[in-house]
Amino acid sequence: MNDQFLLSLIVGIFVGGVAGYLGSLMVTKRMALVGDAFGHVALPGIGLALLLGFDVSLGAFLFLLLGALLIWFFGLKTSLPMEAVVGIVFVTSLAIGFLIVPQPDLLEALFGDISGISLKMALISIFLSIISFFTVKKIYPGLILANICEDLAETQGVNIKKYNLIYLLSVAVIVAIGIRAVGSLLVGALVIIPAATAKNLSQNIKEYSLGSAALGILSSIVGILLFKFIGISVGPLIILTSAFFFLLSMFFKKG
Repeated sequence: MNDQFLLSLIVGIFVGGVAGYLGSLMVTKRMALVGDAFGHVALPGIGLALLLGFDVSLGAFLFLLLGALLIWFFGLKTSLPMEAVVGIVFVTSLAIGFLIVPQPDLLEALFGDISGISLKMALISIFLSIISFFTVKKIYPGLILANICEDLAETQGVNIKKYNLIYLLSVAVIVAIGIRAVGSLLVGALVIIPAATAKNLSQNIKEYSLGSAALGILSSIVGILLFKFIGISVGPLIILTSAFFFLLSMFFKKG
């Protein structure tokens, strides 16, 4: 097992686990569209990164940060449902992205390639994954309570607007890192499918959140191992593995 492969595997474990954990909130809040849309919001940043020669995750993050702030701001200033606000930002970013992403690099931008990750980017990815996990872990109970009853959450001192912004920014960080693994086209699935699988198998919130993280880790490990042995693009393999676990969970669904 060479060092580059081991590095890819470690990054996949951290990113997959945290993506699944954040996805558990996204499914609970009925925000699955956000996870998918964020991958497309990153496309203009990926295009600029490829054109200017810097890391695609950094370029993706800059546009994801802008996208998260716009979604949060439009949500405050309009009476539109979240799906409509996300849709506006999503399609606009997608159009801009396809105009500026260089054609030869389009497949990598859409489907990712974690096998070429550098040591520096791997360390940054692991560090940001850990920060994102503990940040969301701290606000997780408040967001769950707000999802049940906003008035009750506010009486308990939960600043819902602030918590939603922190959560969106954390998702933006993980999506930016995840793009390196599975690409902008599939990164939403990295967030959503493990959480949907865990929801089928869980009986309480703790099982659900930790199960989502565990399934994200397992999907990444299996997908990267399959890439090692059969050589097919790693991004689709991780997502197909995750989808297989979801289908399997249907036979063991609880409740």
